[in-house]
Amino acid sequence: MTGKSPSQKDNMERKGSFGNLFSFFSGRKVTLPSDSEDGKAMKINEKLANVIDQSNYISRDLSWLKFNDRVLDQARTPERHLLDRLKFLAITASNLDEFFTIRIGSLYNYLDYGKERVDYSGLREIPFRKALMTAAQQFSRDQRAVFDELKASFKDIDFRFVGLDDLTDDERVKAVDYFDRTIYPMLTPMVYDYTHTFPMLLAKVLIFSVVTQDPSRPVKAGDDDENQRLSFVQIPANLPRFMPFERKDETCFLPIEEIIRQEIKKLYRNVEIDSVNLMRITRNGDFTLEESDDIENDFIDEIKQKIKNRRLGRVVRVEIEPNASEWMVNLLKKRWEIDDYNLFENAELIDYTSLWQVVRHPEFRDELPAPPAPVPALGMRREKNADIFELMKERDILLHHPYNNFEPVMSLLEQAAEDPNVLAIKLTIYRLAKRSRITEALLKAAENGKHVSVLFEVKARFDEENNIREAQRLQKAGCFVIYGISSYKTHTKLLLVVRSEGSRVVRYAHLSSGNYNEETSKLYTDIGLLTTDEVYTHDISEFFNVITGHSLPNDYQYLITAPRDMRKQLVKLIRAESENARAGLPSGICIKINSLEDQEVIDELYKASQAGVPIRLIVRGICCLRPHRQGLSENITVRSIVGDFLEHTRLFYFHNNDDPKIYGGSADVMVRSFDRRIESLFLLVDKRVKQQAIHLLDYNLRDNVNAYELHEDGVYVRCCADEETDPPFNIQKKFFEVTQKEVMQAKLFVNEKPIEPEPPQPETQPQTEVHTS
Repeated sequence: MTGKSPSQKDNMERKGSFGNLFSFFSGRKVTLPSDSEDGKAMKINEKLANVIDQSNYISRDLSWLKFNDRVLDQARTPERHLLDRLKFLAITASNLDEFFTIRIGSLYNYLDYGKERVDYSGLREIPFRKALMTAAQQFSRDQRAVFDELKASFKDIDFRFVGLDDLTDDERVKAVDYFDRTIYPMLTPMVYDYTHTFPMLLAKVLIFSVVTQDPSRPVKAGDDDENQRLSFVQIPANLPRFMPFERKDETCFLPIEEIIRQEIKKLYRNVEIDSVNLMRITRNGDFTLEESDDIENDFIDEIKQKIKNRRLGRVVRVEIEPNASEWMVNLLKKRWEIDDYNLFENAELIDYTSLWQVVRHPEFRDELPAPPAPVPALGMRREKNADIFELMKERDILLHHPYNNFEPVMSLLEQAAEDPNVLAIKLTIYRLAKRSRITEALLKAAENGKHVSVLFEVKARFDEENNIREAQRLQKAGCFVIYGISSYKTHTKLLLVVRSEGSRVVRYAHLSSGNYNEETSKLYTDIGLLTTDEVYTHDISEFFNVITGHSLPNDYQYLITAPRDMRKQLVKLIRAESENARAGLPSGICIKINSLEDQEVIDELYKASQAGVPIRLIVRGICCLRPHRQGLSENITVRSIVGDFLEHTRLFYFHNNDDPKIYGGSADVMVRSFDRRIESLFLLVDKRVKQQAIHLLDYNLRDNVNAYELHEDGVYVRCCADEETDPPFNIQKKFFEVTQKEVMQAKLFVNEKPIEPEPPQPETQPQTEVHTS
């Protein structure tokens, strides 16, 4: 990408899709759904905007919506392939589903139970609901605008969405036959009237609400409402959303709801149908777990019950076609205790997550270019089928995924499972692939008589069922399985292999920012450290003793852990930079994380900025810190990188008077990370590894293709390449081409001296990553 593309220029001018509630409220007139009379809406807008703008913190939830807008911006980018743009639109829809399920659900936990809450924006729960739902309404309109824009380009790859009227006679016959043979037997009308209770409707499935006249009661003038009956027809989630028709010159996708709408009279024979409206509901899925004494039985049963309850939680959003029956809508609003803020109209296509079916259609398999092949990690041998144990004993190895293959980690596990000298394997698991090689390696290890200890986090959101199933498989095979630690989520990523080597025992470790998931390792950027350093392995052994037993070690040398003292340690590191700045010594902070929300750490960063510390933050998603505010945060910059890969790496750099301290790990700067999760950050000690981390951060600060800069007013502005003065620098391509020389030259601050490591190994051409499978 070169120059300023039209989409980038427009993005700079419009200041994001919301602007300054960020322009929701102050930048343009927005009519709130239920406050539209006599200018009342505008007065509310101005009041909310003033409160939000005066706060030194940005609302977590409004910040998240702006992150999703940056994802939506990928769908706006004309340089991307059309299918790629549809993919990003589908991702924003999936993100928004989770946002309503968890974050809006959490807000309603306060509203429904009369609990008080003050948002970082300074708003209490009721006005904040207005602000947040208004922002969500605008985002949904932006999604629809993007979809409308994309439709005009469908012809470029020879496909389109069609209605029944667009089908040929033969195609129409096939559609009706598909309904009669497959769809019709699966449909079940569920009536709600004076003899039937209100049915329990499923979340995130398409539902037809059907208003009919009661044939058993005579119609009287002015008595229409008394004769109306409401029923629901849920479209089974295991049916494909679209029925494809392959034509000579194009592929046509017919939404199955249009077939059902046409044929729905077959479910209501001899009944007058007043209206048929498609809708989709989202329920509150935010839940907490109570502690249980019987961890083996009660805890798992409680998890399973909570999963069921998530499907039955209160309704927080209704996506519905416009011009729906007013009588039906009023009934639903009363029944579900919602109002116009909760209603999201869409005349085109409800549920954009269904676009995945189009993106993954076999006809388009070769349309999207494949990502480059992974390259070997710097410092690793190039020969195939190498002994991973011997490689790890040579030096610490930093893996950077997906640019480096995940295979070295799999090799460590799979070789350990088969190696007769391996005595034990210990591992923490948060999310697994659906058909996980990790599970298979652990099962093989247990089968071969090795001691296998696994801390399985069964509370990993939306992965609970898969994790319970996999954990029980391991337990039945004889592995020692621990189902989390009471009210804490185990989010740390650690692996330890214990191996007998002659007269001594050697421990091999892997510490990571990402999950032990070989599938997401191809999509998420993460770092992992392979090491046999005895300080690391001792710390990890101690940490496992803490989380699997009742050990309370005095201290760790290379680890910072939560909920023990992670916040305290990070604050200490920040304060040290402030002290150096005041003393006229070199200072600097650079942090790359997913989310920045903890107020105590934010306040400490503000103080460091005021002390003169240059602070560079790379925060992919939520950022509650407000940069560039005069007298508060003038020395802080914040950027977000959103591109083909999901930025998931966490790195914490502190200049430390020219002796940098750099930590990697699993934790973000969030209250939940410090207080409600078991987390770990690990110090990078090897000089070459430290320089690689500095290079990684340096590249993140140079990106001008995937990066967005956060301004003081809360607006993100997309960075734009200029082929004359600032050529495109896309780190999600550049990291596939890294050389040892580039790494050694990297630095973050002007006066920083590159770390002098041991003599580098000779450069060789990239080859296939080392693995043994």
